[in-house]
Amino acid sequence: MPEGERTSLRLDEPVADDLGAGPDASLPALRESELRRYLPGVEPERRLTDWGRSERIEGVFDRTLLDFFYRYWFRCEVEGIENVPASGGALLVSNHSGALPPDASMIGKAIREEHPHGRPLNVTVEHFFKGYPGFSMLLPKIGCVAAHPANVHRLLFDEQQLVLVFPEGRKGTEKLYKDRYRLRRFGRGGFVEAAMRARAPIVPVCVVGAEEAAPVFAQVSLLKRVTGLIYFPITPTFPHLGPLGMLGYLPAKFKIRFLEPIEFDADDMYRDKSLVQTVAQEVRARIQENIWQMVQKRKSVWFG
Repeated sequence: MPEGERTSLRLDEPVADDLGAGPDASLPALRESELRRYLPGVEPERRLTDWGRSERIEGVFDRTLLDFFYRYWFRCEVEGIENVPASGGALLVSNHSGALPPDASMIGKAIREEHPHGRPLNVTVEHFFKGYPGFSMLLPKIGCVAAHPANVHRLLFDEQQLVLVFPEGRKGTEKLYKDRYRLRRFGRGGFVEAAMRARAPIVPVCVVGAEEAAPVFAQVSLLKRVTGLIYFPITPTFPHLGPLGMLGYLPAKFKIRFLEPIEFDADDMYRDKSLVQTVAQEVRARIQENIWQMVQKRKSVWFG
């Protein structure tokens, strides 16, 4: 083949490499409209973000499951939704509980439904979910991202998005029913440092109802090692109803309260480790105090 020419995958004739070639080229320059037929086919209905979030799959998930749980099963009540910024990045920090916690989905649904300017919510999840077939493919498509500081910073600072974190992590979901609504330690304050770096406000979130919707009565360490699960809880519906028992939520009344945001003004506040720890403890204390108030105020687990 002569130098400077290549063979098209579709045609037998040679195609000039330099599309702006002069009169000596073997083929005349092709217009942009003529080149479009050589591009891969475009799916107009495909809606994916850089994080793998699928508008189509998320919409189906919202209409078939979340809408039912939010409106009819958990009958969610929302307070302080105006504390969620209508624009710009913000870090939402919430308590976490339940065998397969429904709190993240309900918080995201509340923001979309109740906020005057509904926005998508990005939920940080632990890395171990990548090891479970199906979960690793589904979670990014419905707005979940790996809990890594670089991911959080990009979403908050570069993309000006809402991000939800659960500082209790696995300790919150492994908590037994007898310890309900007692918040676990909030780690080393990494979420505070991430918010300070991005100059994004922290919005504390309190969720009441998840402890009763998916209560954990015991943890079986032996079965955890045998099955390879991150934990093996005993709940009202699991394991005797099989894997679907993890989705067998009880119809507890959900109440979600968004507290006033904590703002950060200085650029280098994250360098002060003692300040980071202090803010983390303050966020935890505010969430714990409001949760106790909400629990004491409600008259019934099932009717609020």
